[in-house]
Amino acid sequence: MHDKPLAIYPGSFDPFTLGHKDLVERGLAVFDRLVVAVVDNPQKTSLFTSEERVQMIREAFDYDPRVRVEAFDGLLVDYVKAIGARVILRGLRAVSDFEYEFQMAQMNRQLEDSIETFFMMTGQNFFYLNSRLVKEVARLGGSVRGLVPDNVLARLEEKFGVNR
Repeated sequence: MHDKPLAIYPGSFDPFTLGHKDLVERGLAVFDRLVVAVVDNPQKTSLFTSEERVQMIREAFDYDPRVRVEAFDGLLVDYVKAIGARVILRGLRAVSDFEYEFQMAQMNRQLEDSIETFFMMTGQNFFYLNSRLVKEVARLGGSVRGLVPDNVLARLEEKFGVNR
């Protein structure tokens, strides 16, 4: 039996950044195991497919068996219940994130009151970082080294035809 609950860290992770990685690593100090749940939303145009995102995140955590990476679609609360979890982990970068995250947490609680949302502040080195900004900088030829794991950097360089 596990002393601490299984947590789900959901997101699009397009691409997965060092801010995301930091949150997972810090989350593992609180939770025994963590599932990084990649949202598969066909209505949203993504740079990487959900399969590519899952693979990149798995590579970034190949050293840690406590991290599982899966894609899912549909309601998050249904996925959380289906895998036997009770906690959703979410990162907050700034006050501007709070309103959206608060609304989502309240809606998830309305849909399934046995599921809790656990908020964690993003690490101070990553509070400005988001996937959209990383994609924009990479697309325009700027360096995103130090913002994403090395394996993700290689995939971004490949995607945009950049050889740095």
